[in-house]
Amino acid sequence: MQTDATLPRETVRFRPEVPKPRTEDLSLFGFLRAARENPITTWMRSHFEQPVVAADGVLGRVTVVSDPAFIRYLFVENARNYRKDDLQRRILAPGLGNGLLSAEGEEWKNQRRTIAPIFSARHVTSFSDSMNLAGARVARRLARRDGAYVEAANEMTRVSLDVLERTIFTQGLQRDPDAVGRAITRFLEAIGPIDPLDVFGVPGFVPRIGRLRARPAGRFFEEVVDELIERRRTLTAGGGEAPHDLLTLLLTASDPETGNGLTDLEVKANIVTFIAAGHETTANALSWALYCLSQDEASRERLETEADAAIGADGHFALADLPFAKAVMEETMRLFPPVPFMSRQAIREDRIGRIKIPKNSTVMVAPWVLHRHRTLWDDPDAFVPDRFLPENRDAIPRFAYLPFGAGPRVCIGQSFSLQEATIVLAHVAHAVRLDLAADHPPVVPLHRVTLRPQGGLRMVARARRKAGSERSSSPSPGLF
Repeated sequence: MQTDATLPRETVRFRPEVPKPRTEDLSLFGFLRAARENPITTWMRSHFEQPVVAADGVLGRVTVVSDPAFIRYLFVENARNYRKDDLQRRILAPGLGNGLLSAEGEEWKNQRRTIAPIFSARHVTSFSDSMNLAGARVARRLARRDGAYVEAANEMTRVSLDVLERTIFTQGLQRDPDAVGRAITRFLEAIGPIDPLDVFGVPGFVPRIGRLRARPAGRFFEEVVDELIERRRTLTAGGGEAPHDLLTLLLTASDPETGNGLTDLEVKANIVTFIAAGHETTANALSWALYCLSQDEASRERLETEADAAIGADGHFALADLPFAKAVMEETMRLFPPVPFMSRQAIREDRIGRIKIPKNSTVMVAPWVLHRHRTLWDDPDAFVPDRFLPENRDAIPRFAYLPFGAGPRVCIGQSFSLQEATIVLAHVAHAVRLDLAADHPPVVPLHRVTLRPQGGLRMVARARRKAGSERSSSPSPGLF
């Protein structure tokens, strides 16, 4: 546990407004309604206070694990006994296909071995220039809106798509990036709510309202991805030199054990996953970071000072020069984890500590709970980036902080995402200040596969080149 001795105690710490843990059990109808509207509202106070909570409910026997040693056992030491549970697969697979996020067994192993080299440290580092160019672009766009309202969540969606366009498909999307961003949002909003039919295991051929609503966005994605693959294959078939991007690497990757490449369906499923899930998590993390910084003046000033000193003569940032910016992103993902819960299904009967895990029962690790657990964190609901500075990082138990999961199924793009978010945040902090609009309603997290600010994030942009001068207290309306 990080104690008061390891972290600075400020007079005032910012504590984002979030749903309060429940003290009373929900009825069946109440649980289904809450799980559909916003699943993070279903957690009980006991989940945030006890290392293991096991109970029988709508989903059958569910064991929620928040003890780092038990999580290590679940995800690493006995990972072979636990597979992704049917509920997650019923929600994700119809939209994302059998990419890394949804595949199981040998199919997942083959994909993982094949794709892993693409996200090696060397490849991720090579994408830093592209990330810097995208970060500088959004910073200039925001600075030009000096004194105007901006929808910060939309801007972070745009910059994350810009990064993908510069790293995954450098020939271009051939589609309006804003249209792609809107399609991603509609898609995740449609498939995100938990459908009672999925909870009760009704066969997949029975129509779900969410999936029906997601179809137009899903078809749009398929068209975009099909165009990307076809254009790249046409280029290489004609003797053209393929760009050095992730799409080329996917199309040419091979399993180091078998020598086999990915099938067209696997390439397609993973591109959809990178666009939808990968883009969404980074965009949301940046949005939450901007919100937290707008409420914590000391952290914002510290970040600005670091960014001003770290920017190179070429206008680029190096990740190694941004320890506080990286700490801000990691603390943001502690409070607002990209994936709020992960669940597994026991293949055979097991035991975690004193708790019996029946065969086919569900075991859940919820970063939303784990990252705010009362036994693991000092002042767990407060925004304290210092937790993640190099001198404090070792005080965090390895399996107490899981923004990207853990074990064999740890997010393959975690280094890519963290590097991207840190560099983009530095560019924004160097160029502009963003303050929450005075009339903004409370900013609360909405769980829709990922965690996003419900209703968006309307902020006022202030170009920092005017720092110290008088500014109007009444910003002019912008485009949003």
